[in-house]
Amino acid sequence: MFEPMLNPVVVGEVIAEFRRAKGLSQEVLSGLAGIARTHLSAIERGERKPTLETLYKICCALNVKMETVVKEIERRLN
Repeated sequence: MFEPMLNPVVVGEVIAEFRRAKGLSQEVLSGLAGIARTHLSAIERGERKPTLETLYKICCALNVKMETVVKEIERRLN
């Protein structure tokens, strides 16, 4: 039986690349998103998967539509 899985490393890499493209540190982005820097760091390393709420907060802080980030994640998973 096929069970699709979301690779947390890919999710973290995509978020980190969007963050770097905006020229933001983890400290600044986590502050803008209202999450702990250690939480953002764990997400970017693929150690934790963000909830939809957290992903939304990160995307808003990056001023990027969540669909743009999700599409990039999906592109890399395929």
